[in-house]
Amino acid sequence: MTDPVLVERRGPVQRIAINRPERRNALNEQVVKLIDAGIAQAMEDRACRAIVLTGTGEQAFCAGADLQKNVQGGAFDVDFSRPRHYIVDLFKRIQDCPLPLIARVNGHVMAGGFGLLCACDLAVAADDIRIGTPESKIGVTPMMILPFMLRVLPPRRLQEMCITGEPFGAAEALAWGVVNYVVPRAELDARTDWLLNRILDKSPTAIRLGKQAYSAMRDMNLRESLEYAQAMVPVMSSTEDAREGKAAFQEKRAPNWSGN
Repeated sequence: MTDPVLVERRGPVQRIAINRPERRNALNEQVVKLIDAGIAQAMEDRACRAIVLTGTGEQAFCAGADLQKNVQGGAFDVDFSRPRHYIVDLFKRIQDCPLPLIARVNGHVMAGGFGLLCACDLAVAADDIRIGTPESKIGVTPMMILPFMLRVLPPRRLQEMCITGEPFGAAEALAWGVVNYVVPRAELDARTDWLLNRILDKSPTAIRLGKQAYSAMRDMNLRESLEYAQAMVPVMSSTEDAREGKAAFQEKRAPNWSGN
């Protein structure tokens, strides 16, 4: 049997690929836990600077929950002895991840797969993909991914997706801010690498603190976020990377980031 999730380090980048093309890269408990483990591994490695999440093949990035009859660890299975569903554990891991997560959207994105896309920080998509939340067609709503959809989609578009269950294309995804870039399929890897290169030459410390601040402020009101920002400025300014960045600017040279 082939591994359902492939985890590979390419220099400072951790690449995680759902490897079930015969099931349109659908999610089950094993797949979700392996993605979770791959992200956790990257978070523990200070040499890792970014994570790319993708699928194998060209048909699907991720088709959501595996609805095959009698599948083990299905998305709608409930174990009342556990405090959280495994997909919630993964989403909390993504939420807490200090590394930039880039979705390399190689194919169609449906249901829970759309939740993974929305949970990532950045996304590059092939121009022939389709995206949708078809749950209403099988009598449910995309409940588990709504928290991330609410943060990414315009409200009217979100309601349209959830109520009609109909898919939309890459052009709409770009216009609605769901993805950062849409390119011809042949250019997907080149544009993903281009985006990574724009990350890897920046301060790891600044990125980690910036992601932390973004996550925290998003759940605050304006007054709370201003107080938080005020408290974080001296913390940010006291890092080694901040001192190195200032020195490099003054000396007109490239910075040598320590990540501290």
